[in-house]
Amino acid sequence: MQSNIQLSEAILAQPFNEPLVHQVVVAYQAGTRAPTADKKNRAAVSGGGRKPWRQKGTGRARAGTSSSPIWRGGGVTFASKTKDYSQKVNRKMYRGAMRSIFAELVRQQRLLVVDEFSVKTLKTRDMLAKLKEFDTDEALIITTEVDQNLYYASRNLPKVAVVDVAQINPVILLRFAKVIITAAALKRVEELIK
Repeated sequence: MQSNIQLSEAILAQPFNEPLVHQVVVAYQAGTRAPTADKKNRAAVSGGGRKPWRQKGTGRARAGTSSSPIWRGGGVTFASKTKDYSQKVNRKMYRGAMRSIFAELVRQQRLLVVDEFSVKTLKTRDMLAKLKEFDTDEALIITTEVDQNLYYASRNLPKVAVVDVAQINPVILLRFAKVIITAAALKRVEELIK
């Protein structure tokens, strides 16, 4: 059942700040990157503390350490290191972007506020039937807490996601055609982004 509860005027009056939203989305996606390139240079490999043999008189080439890149088991020359891609976003900027996104969702009639959203069983067909009531097959469902039935009924649908208030972010809000949110969850979101 659709609710009459709407966002506060302060959020609705917020214009869509595209540069700010773009910056926050890029920063969020950059923060989720998990770079795995990490090789050991000559300082990071084990061993190499002492000179392998004396400088003169052995007939072999001079060697100062066994961690040299030209030795087997030595470090890598110009070893690639894990890079931190995260970008700093001020709390005020993040909240401003979230307010801007919610206001735009309302303007585009993509935000639906309901008193509650639940399914009786954990079957996918029940979730599809529930979404048919809202005339959509693609939706982000935001509740105060995700119950077991909602989780299992939605996880097999690629165009449906169920999250609680703590899990929402700019990327997930913009990804779906419709955002269905419970009145209790909306109240909590307003407290977080005002």
